[in-house]
Amino acid sequence: MSSLAPRLLLHVLTDCAMSGGRSEEEMAAAALAGGATVVQLRRKDVAGDELVRIGRRLRALTRAAGALLIVNDDVEVALAIDADGAHVGQSDMPATRSRSLLGPHRLLGVSASTVEEAVHAAAAGADYIGFGPIFSTSSKSDASAPTGLVGLRAACHVVPTPIVAIGGITTQSVPGVIRAGATGIAVIAAVVAAPDMEEAARELRRAVEDAVREVKS
Repeated sequence: MSSLAPRLLLHVLTDCAMSGGRSEEEMAAAALAGGATVVQLRRKDVAGDELVRIGRRLRALTRAAGALLIVNDDVEVALAIDADGAHVGQSDMPATRSRSLLGPHRLLGVSASTVEEAVHAAAAGADYIGFGPIFSTSSKSDASAPTGLVGLRAACHVVPTPIVAIGGITTQSVPGVIRAGATGIAVIAAVVAAPDMEEAARELRRAVEDAVREVKS
């Protein structure tokens, strides 16, 4: 198992449109208190200095919690706030360019929705691959058709790079996702749209840890 794997168990992505008016800081603080190992700053409607200001506040929170901070789509902001890395999609900055800018000591996550995209992401230097959507999701309006557990299993079988499953994942579906080979999970609505974000994150973290133990046993 990759030495990075324990740090990839539970990614929580921020989304102000789904948080009921709660800020990125509130989302991150609650997710971290509940056991998130990664907070991904995902904010589509701001950029530049404003995103840097938000990112620096989250950087302080994640450092205090011993968790990772990843910036969605924006490598320059990731560098500006000394984040642990950046995550890019298929239509964002090419993974090879992102890898070059981030250097060897920051993490690069790359989205993939097919086995072919996952293979290319691994070859481009991704440290982990965000694979999905596994199930139907309303969190991303541009999401591809669900891959299901069959698609996830196929990607995990072919690619040695840690795979983080995303898309419609709930505590009930976590065991199947981990059995299919995923290193961890990434969620948006399951935490940030929950009435009690901390408890939602805690339940997901517990489900992932239980599933990982089951697979290892």
